[in-house]
Amino acid sequence: MMHSQSNVRHFPIAILATPGGKDLAKIVDGKLKELYKENGEPAPKTFIRRSSNDRFQNGEGKGVIIDTIRGTDLYIICDVGNFGTTYKHHTGDMSMTPDEHYMDLKRLLGAAKNMAQRTTVVMPLLYASRQHKMHGRESLDCAMALQELVNLGVDTIMTIDAHNSHVMNAIPMHGLENLHATYQLILAFLTEMKGLFEISPEELVVCSPDLGGMERARYLANHFQVHLSGFYKLRDLTRLVKGKNPVIEHKFLGAEIEGKNCLVVDDMIASGGSMLEVCDELKSLGAKRIYMTVTYALYSNGYEEFDKAYAEGKFDRVFGTNASHIPKELAEKEWFVSVDVTRFVGMFIYTFNRDGSVTKLLDSTEKINKLLGHELGDRK
Repeated sequence: MMHSQSNVRHFPIAILATPGGKDLAKIVDGKLKELYKENGEPAPKTFIRRSSNDRFQNGEGKGVIIDTIRGTDLYIICDVGNFGTTYKHHTGDMSMTPDEHYMDLKRLLGAAKNMAQRTTVVMPLLYASRQHKMHGRESLDCAMALQELVNLGVDTIMTIDAHNSHVMNAIPMHGLENLHATYQLILAFLTEMKGLFEISPEELVVCSPDLGGMERARYLANHFQVHLSGFYKLRDLTRLVKGKNPVIEHKFLGAEIEGKNCLVVDDMIASGGSMLEVCDELKSLGAKRIYMTVTYALYSNGYEEFDKAYAEGKFDRVFGTNASHIPKELAEKEWFVSVDVTRFVGMFIYTFNRDGSVTKLLDSTEKINKLLGHELGDRK
């Protein structure tokens, strides 16, 4: 239960969605209405205002806003990872890429023309977030996109588990609200492993698949009060494969894991190859059960290798949130657990609309401590 702030004057919430964000927007719309009801406030039939992103057959498009957004607190929902959204291009159906989702977002902003009192972009999977730092003469796409959104009249960008939150330095005078789905992922993990083993240094190890994600894994290891381990990716710097220096070897760093269960923590699974290599290494070191938690389960290379690895007993479960598109085929996999974060997004919009503090949404330490209290007992 959230405390109502009905005595505080706030502008009406309006939600627009790009084609790729419509599914997410519908669920968030329902969560918002639940929050209004819980706080004894009347809610409209829907917060969603009609819009369209029409495309010509050559691939060009335009954004059209059908319902008025004038004087509203506007939230535009965009899921740049929704490859399940298609459009007609010449004679075929094309799956939309992140670039095209981002362009649809800009079109809606262009149509909005600053008519709203405030404009917030809800983009859980931050566009170009893996292109956040520069090596040599290459583009810094994420920073350029954030600056472009600000120039188009966006006041705040809300995202979940940005690959590198330091990109907020690109727009220091505007908001990049980087929420974390850690609490929801921990809750799903505890539910799944209940009765199988205890959360203790003798039975569980938290592992990062690379040094870049070590801070994320350390956060969980501290809460669980278990040992932290990780891998160092030894790369071949003499050649590029699909834009990356290929990994020659995963070198393990950490405590003894033989006979223990492992929780591998990362922000996303892209193709998934590195994660499966980590599972192989952990099994070779004597790991018992292996669980993976990620905010974004993209599976850009399909599911065949994970199906095979699961059948061979190389891992037990993958937990991924629905902050970005989860296709039905993945949701129905025995080894995959979809973690709902849509109420989390709804709570952000509800709180932000009332100019309330979102600190507790940004840092879920207190909620995690309460959740783990019964698991860790006197050790907390």
